[in-house]
Amino acid sequence: MASLSVLGVEKTYGDPDRGDVVTALHGVGFELEENEVCALLGHSGCGKTTLLNLVAGFEQPSAGSIRVDGRPVTGPGWERAVIFQDYALFPWATVLDNVLFGLEMKRVPAAERRRIADEHIRLVGLTGFERHYPHQLSGGMRQRVAIARAFSVRPRVLLMDEPFAALDDQNRRSMQDELVRIWRSEPKTVLLVTHSIDEAILLADRILVMTPRPGRIKREVIVDLPRPRDEDSPGFIALRRALRALIQEDGQEAGR
Repeated sequence: MASLSVLGVEKTYGDPDRGDVVTALHGVGFELEENEVCALLGHSGCGKTTLLNLVAGFEQPSAGSIRVDGRPVTGPGWERAVIFQDYALFPWATVLDNVLFGLEMKRVPAAERRRIADEHIRLVGLTGFERHYPHQLSGGMRQRVAIARAFSVRPRVLLMDEPFAALDDQNRRSMQDELVRIWRSEPKTVLLVTHSIDEAILLADRILVMTPRPGRIKREVIVDLPRPRDEDSPGFIALRRALRALIQEDGQEAGR
């Protein structure tokens, strides 16, 4: 059974009676196997984040269905954790308390949740910063806290919405490597939204290229490159070129 199934999903906004309906997604369907990393790639406004929000259960599809391990998604759930671009940390809470939060909401016993939190703070390399507050951390460190919090609740599916977009190039590349290391330590099914072709190739096993609105899956691209991936390797360069051509096609068509 697929870990995540998206079946004929459509999403519209507006009021049909007033004739102001906008179709964000149309006929989107794909399945992710357990521990597969999949990137959604496409122009801004193609519905990538809308689709992620539907999988997260923050919104409901207008048609179609979404299932995790065969069970329908009807709202947010612990089997799905989300890592946002803006970290979404509690500014009044320490690193430790931010990581503990999900475990507390999940009603994990106190001794066990402290052990799990310490384990994941160590996993993301933040041992010694447990009592620091978000404002005392760099952007990369804050995103490490968000990753530790998401992994600590042991989700079946990890949803990432442009998780490193707010970082500078050096920190972004470092965090991409860190994510691969953490994912190897604790494999998860991952659905990643990104506008970066290089990030998609670096992180994903499979890339779904989406069309401009209404968003559909235009092409599925398998990333058959060994990890860690070298951006200067012939295979990486060829894949980058092919993906860029696919996305530029859409841009040219939209401009006609």
